[in-house]
Amino acid sequence: MGILSIDFIVFKIGSYPLSLIELVGTLTGLLSVWWAARTNILTWPAGIVNIFCFFLLFYQSQLYSDMFLQVFFMATTVYGWKSWAKGAVDKKLEISNLKPKIWPLYLFILLFGTFFWGFLMSELHSLLPQIFSKEASLPYLDAFTAIASVIATFLLAQKKWESWVFWVLIDFISIFIYFYRGLYVVSIEYIIFLLIASYGLYNWYGKRMKV
Repeated sequence: MGILSIDFIVFKIGSYPLSLIELVGTLTGLLSVWWAARTNILTWPAGIVNIFCFFLLFYQSQLYSDMFLQVFFMATTVYGWKSWAKGAVDKKLEISNLKPKIWPLYLFILLFGTFFWGFLMSELHSLLPQIFSKEASLPYLDAFTAIASVIATFLLAQKKWESWVFWVLIDFISIFIYFYRGLYVVSIEYIIFLLIASYGLYNWYGKRMKV
């Protein structure tokens, strides 16, 4: 895969070899989350670069749920970009609350999606051995963060402040997933994501209370 391979190392941090796709994916991911917390529309184009890099990174790391998650991210990112751009023009898209009656639906999607997707990912190496030669790593925990991330991105595109509640939980779990898989730079990135998500929750909730 050349420069898109996790074996294409740009430099080492101590004894840890940092690949180009991990470096670019990490930097654009940090920018994307920071701009989201600041309600800056640049979060979406930065997110597209991050999605491309992480799709390749997760495929090569056997984190298949995270890999497929990038496909959903691409769709929701395009939707979010259009939604925020349109909202900036007509000034109708403001930070708002998620209606309480909708919460049970999202919780059902999260639980059902986790078990269904986790099972599918755990069998992927048997179903498509030519493409996925190795078993998925942590399929159910990975599936949980994947489904929760789809929900969180969709809510972010709608400027629901509760999206940050999901992001805080996702980032906390992801720290341990990536550390377990040996993706130490990504794990450190998610520690920073957790801090930014906490700020995003504080910032968006505060803005909502002023509306």
